[in-house]
Amino acid sequence: MPFNLPIALTFFRLVLLPVFVVLFYLPYTWAPFAAAFVFWLAAVTDALDGYAARKLNQSTRFGAFLDPVADKVMVATALVLLVQQYDNVFLTLASVLMIGREIVISALREWMAEIGKRGVVAVSWLGKYKTAAQMIAIIGLIWQPTEMLTNVAFGLFYIAAILTFWSMLAYIIAAWKDLTAE
Repeated sequence: MPFNLPIALTFFRLVLLPVFVVLFYLPYTWAPFAAAFVFWLAAVTDALDGYAARKLNQSTRFGAFLDPVADKVMVATALVLLVQQYDNVFLTLASVLMIGREIVISALREWMAEIGKRGVVAVSWLGKYKTAAQMIAIIGLIWQPTEMLTNVAFGLFYIAAILTFWSMLAYIIAAWKDLTAE
């Protein structure tokens, strides 16, 4: 197995996952900030590992596989924890949409790669905006620094849900000809 800085960052993100979950459940006043910080750190390493892979010319097949897995597991875990914590139907529906989109797009990318058309569903600017809005909103919803900022995080979370749906539609539309070919 190849090992380099980008893969080390991805493994670090996976190691942060149980730390994040434990901090999320700790009954201390500082725990929400600590959990939000760990989630933020994971989000930063997600951005850094891709940047390092490109800048250092250290892209590998293993890294290309592991990076999105680590990202999706961390986000899905945070969404499940937030659904449990807030017990809010709108947050739950948005979270189901976000997790469902990741499953649909992962399957679509895998299928398109099998037919040699992976580039049709490559990561787009819309997906990057969705991810940024989602990460910032999740951090705010975990931390809950003030009522106003928590409400802003809720608003950003719903914007991320809209971008999630929009990006899913964009990917499906881009692949539609191949999906419906006989």
